[in-house]
Amino acid sequence: MAIKIVRLGTARTAGEGLRIGTVRRPPRGVPKAEFAAQNWYDVWYPNLSPQPDTMKQALAAQKNHDAKAWADFQRKFRAEMRAPEASHSLDLLAALSHSSNFAIGCYCADEAHCHRSLLRELLSERGALIA
Repeated sequence: MAIKIVRLGTARTAGEGLRIGTVRRPPRGVPKAEFAAQNWYDVWYPNLSPQPDTMKQALAAQKNHDAKAWADFQRKFRAEMRAPEASHSLDLLAALSHSSNFAIGCYCADEAHCHRSLLRELLSERGALIA
């Protein structure tokens, strides 16, 4: 059992389980009834996505290949994930990873410059099993 960190919209792998979208907004132009069938996500969970202003900071850092701005984004997002609601969600997912297969993800092409890389770290720090 484990959590798989994925890019939303990509083909699912065998045994992946439930796919959770940790994104601020649903995919554009896709009817809600098609989210799962098109491999976006089964459950939308924006609680583990960056806040809008933080997301703007990440997008600017990605676009400009700005290492300092990316480091600032990482600090800000980690601080957001220390808030009780987000922290409890991370604890829950880490615990569930020991008895269930599921995936969490985002739309970004490059995981190294996506909040899902930080979710991977945060979940690992909580003892999650990561595929």
